[in-house]
Parts: sequence; structure tokens; C-alpha cells
Amino acid sequence: EMPILWHLMGYYADFGFSEFVLCLGYKSETVVDFFRKQNGELTQLPTKPELSNIHEFKGLINRNNCVVKLVDTGLEAMTGARLRKIQQLIGDETFMLSYGDGLSDVDLGKLVKHHQDNKKFLTVTGVRPPSRFGELQVDDTNNVTGFNEKPQASGGRISGGFFVCEPNVFDYLEPREDLVFEKEPIQKIVHESQMTMYPHDEFWQCMDTYRDWELLNQMFKSGKAPWVRS
Repeated sequence: EMPILWHLMGYYADFGFSEFVLCLGYKSETVVDFFRKQNGELTQLPTKPELSNIHEFKGLINRNNCVVKLVDTGLEAMTGARLRKIQQLIGDETFMLSYGDGLSDVDLGKLVKHHQDNKKFLTVTGVRPPSRFGELQVDDTNNVTGFNEKPQASGGRISGGFFVCEPNVFDYLEPREDLVFEKEPIQKIVHESQMTMYPHDEFWQCMDTYRDWELLNQMFKSGKAPWVRS
């Protein structure tokens, strides 16, 4: 069984995105060891400011030639701090960002086009997650008129990750280890009307619990995983 990161990078690679930076922290060496065992070349790169442990993997992911930088961004760093530290590896290019804890069949080509067309600093994929409970439909007298077992939520959208970012995003990242990207930085970007949403109504599934892990593994083993492109 391959880790979720491998599935996620394979999905991006199938759309032609083949350069990755992984912001590692807890058990970073476990991730490095995993890549060491894969079919490819793993080398250690020179240190950079705030980045004392950088490895680079060159090899195949889902039949695609990929380059993956494995960067130890520290045990205590929050999401905003980790992102700020890898700016020196990304430079001044538009880049994509994912948390690495969910899978989807979002069309990454259409996502990027939406981002380019809207000319904002940040685009997030808005999803309607699957409900954990059955949905009842009733009439005015409480007679059940419909029942849908664990449907896709019909309410508002949530952030599904799968961001597209302009380098301007780095201007909102203060040099603090406790900086959470989803709080002050995104709130400021929203306040300045520099964020847009790409709506995605098809498959999206996070992996927050063991139940989620089991569900995603069952999908993959069944040969019907929506994130696997033929």
C-alpha cells in the first residue's frame, strides 16, 4: 500500500505537474526513508537558511518523471511558517498547494485556467464533502418521502485544499513559527478581495480518520478510485 502523498503526487503528475516540494515535520525521516526505497535517485542537497535538511528524489511516480524535494521545515512550525520557509525553493512562479490529507478528481487543468482567468493571488477548490449520515426527506406531516444514505452534503462549500497561488501570497507570511496559513494570511487576502473559489461538485474525500483511510483503500483496491486516471 502506497501512502496518500504518493497517490496525490501521482494525480498531479498525470496532469503534467512533476515538480514537488514536501514540507516535512514530524517523522520526516520516515518520509525520506520511503523515497529512498523507491525506484529513483535520492540525494542530499546543500543547506539553506532555515532549511538544514533537504533531500531530492528523482524518479517515476505513476509512470511520470518527477522531482521531489523533501524539506524538513521543523517540528513546531505551523502551515504558514512551513510555506514561508520554502519560498526560496519556489521563487517567483505561480504554484499549487495541497495539504496532502485528501484526494479528489478535480480537473487541475480547469482549476489553473480558473485561477488565471480571475487574476487573483489565491484560488481554493470549494467542495461539498460527503455526509457521514443518511439524509431524510420529509413532508409537512413528517412522513418520510426520501432517504439518501450518506449523500454528498447539500449545504455550503468547504475548502477542499487544491490551491493555486501567486508568489504574492508570500507577502502575507510573517516570520513566525506559529503562523497558521488559514488564519491571518488568508483572512488578509480575503479582506483585500484577492481570493477566488473554483467549485468542484464531484469526488473529494479527506483522510482524517481511520474510517476515511479504510474507505479510500477500499476504493483503490476495487479498481474504482476516482483519483486514478487511466
